[in-house]
Amino acid sequence: MADLLPWQYALIGLVFVWSGFVRSGLGFGGAVLALPFLLLVLNKPLVFLPIISIHLLIFSSLIAFQGWRDKQAKGASGSNIDWGYLGKSMKVMIIPKLVGVFGLLTLPAEIMSSIIFLIVIVYAVGYVLNRPFRSKRPWMDNIFLALGGYVSGTSLIGAPLIVAVYASHVAKHQLRDTLFVLWFILVAIKMVSFLIAGVDLQLIHQLWLLPCAYIGHLIGERFHRYIVSNETPLFFRVLGTVLIVVSLVGIIRQFALFVSA
Repeated sequence: MADLLPWQYALIGLVFVWSGFVRSGLGFGGAVLALPFLLLVLNKPLVFLPIISIHLLIFSSLIAFQGWRDKQAKGASGSNIDWGYLGKSMKVMIIPKLVGVFGLLTLPAEIMSSIIFLIVIVYAVGYVLNRPFRSKRPWMDNIFLALGGYVSGTSLIGAPLIVAVYASHVAKHQLRDTLFVLWFILVAIKMVSFLIAGVDLQLIHQLWLLPCAYIGHLIGERFHRYIVSNETPLFFRVLGTVLIVVSLVGIIRQFALFVSA
């Protein structure tokens, strides 16, 4: 990112504020709702995915710990994490996850970006129609988990598919913290693959992007407390519409670059 202009750095910083907000506010989506915007600034997924991965490791640990601390403060019994279902679902996701990681490290950036944009459009249509992915049958659960693991391996944006299954099997009071433990595990696998492949982790940019994400995290915590007690379908519809527009712009730009080449 050394050759970017100041306004591009500013946009990237704002997107990471947005990413932190979505991650802590919704419990998922910090990558899927940020990558389309980042790729419009710089069309190189392997530049941003290591940064997002490190943020996920840090904030997933922080949020899961906060959930445990709050539970202890209230004197509530039991765990804030459903370890049983976490282990069961990982057995389904682990192989597709590894396959997805391999695909990320071999496919050209242009193809990977197009795949990301298309996946985001599918998710966004569900938000606009207020009909997010839902899992109702055991075999469908396994398909969603496998696809979510694969997409998570390719681009870290498999959360909506995985959440659709977890929401049906994990108690509401355990869901958010269980998901963040899952994100930590999946991202740790991704980080190992980055290290083995010698991918630049962009550590120098963590010095200014991590505070940006933390600002968004603090705002997202307040938003999470709000949506726990209020339904906000309008927010998701507007969000979905914006994502569709951004993703279509990204796909059109990819096509234009391909034609000109």
